[in-house]
Amino acid sequence: MYTGSLRKLKSTLSDPIQYHLPIDEIELRLNDYLGKTLILKFEGNIQCVHCQRKIKKSYNQGYCFPCAQTLARCDFCIVKPEKCHFHLGTCREPEWGKTHCFIPHIVYLANTSGLKVGITRETQIPTRWIDQGAVQALPICRVKNRYHSGLVEVAMKSMVADKTDWRKMLKGQGENIALFEKRDELFKNIEWPDALRDESSVEILQNQSVVAIQYPVLSYPEKVTAFNIEKTPEISGTLLGIKGQYLIFDKGVLNIRNLTGYVVSVYMG
Repeated sequence: MYTGSLRKLKSTLSDPIQYHLPIDEIELRLNDYLGKTLILKFEGNIQCVHCQRKIKKSYNQGYCFPCAQTLARCDFCIVKPEKCHFHLGTCREPEWGKTHCFIPHIVYLANTSGLKVGITRETQIPTRWIDQGAVQALPICRVKNRYHSGLVEVAMKSMVADKTDWRKMLKGQGENIALFEKRDELFKNIEWPDALRDESSVEILQNQSVVAIQYPVLSYPEKVTAFNIEKTPEISGTLLGIKGQYLIFDKGVLNIRNLTGYVVSVYMG
């Protein structure tokens, strides 16, 4: 048995993906327990992942309310980077913004529950793709900062989705998509915003390869039912797979990312 505060699943790109479940300082190798009984028991406590205070409810996937209101990583511009307000002098944490937002970002196409466009810090590849449950991914351009990546994503949203249908994603690998063709089609039809018309603003990535991703899944569910660990504090079942940030049991699925900071006890059979 292991007891501690959960963090999001850690992953390593391999065939298939290797997953670890962080509980405080321990990282449990989940792939070894495929086909075995796994029990997670919520102990009724949540710890803010930033200040460590005990809380009854978490915000922004693991933060207490004060941290969610004061940290730049919890601001609305993280979800909508095109709304960046750093230039107005209102960034909650200017130094954090410089090290996390004002660095190269990649705009990519991915096949999750279908074709989608996404953005991420260049240092977060391929982790971001794996977290989203992508089975294919292709970097299509590099920009100087997060704000610019948000502008590109907005320009492409009218032509391609920017969200994942998590239920569909968890039902299987899906059909392959011709990502090169989709990329070329997007660049042919995109209307670049004024802020990106400077040739140095966007670097088109022409020589990238499609990354294929395989997940450790014994079988996918025909019907996706999500566990609620607060309503059902003890979740148990046979671990049939891991995809994205989800554990796939024989009786339902559990999003570990949403349980960041939750104190649980884990039993493995």
